[in-house]
Amino acid sequence: MDNITYDFIDMEIPDFGSEFFSLWLNEVARQEGSEIEFLGYVFCSDEDLKEMNKDYLDHDYFTDVITFGYNEGVSLNGEVFISYDRVKDNAVKFGNGSVYDELCRVMVHGLLHLIGYKDKTEEESELMRKKEEMSLKLRNGFT
Repeated sequence: MDNITYDFIDMEIPDFGSEFFSLWLNEVARQEGSEIEFLGYVFCSDEDLKEMNKDYLDHDYFTDVITFGYNEGVSLNGEVFISYDRVKDNAVKFGNGSVYDELCRVMVHGLLHLIGYKDKTEEESELMRKKEEMSLKLRNGFT
């Protein structure tokens, strides 16, 4: 599957399994009634993502993920930028599992935004968390 790409800006993620992620994320999209045409994941530093947050969203703070959707029709197209620094910090801060678990959560969070889920209100955030949890359970079938 080459409809999902993974780029790393000045960093490495130990034991990153691109084949696993592609299989899992395509299945998440399929179960949501969508199909990924092209999805690019870009892993970068806190500073890189903070600059993007300021430049594109006018937010002057650190974040773990920013999703840019370029969907046309029913096919999903977009880019997901992830701060691996923030992923590592949040894994400890929130205690929701390992760095790997947090990485998976953030990756699927970006995909869910591309599918159309939001997280600005409490109700939207609650639904997003439920969708993340369902997706993380689905992940177990691909490991």
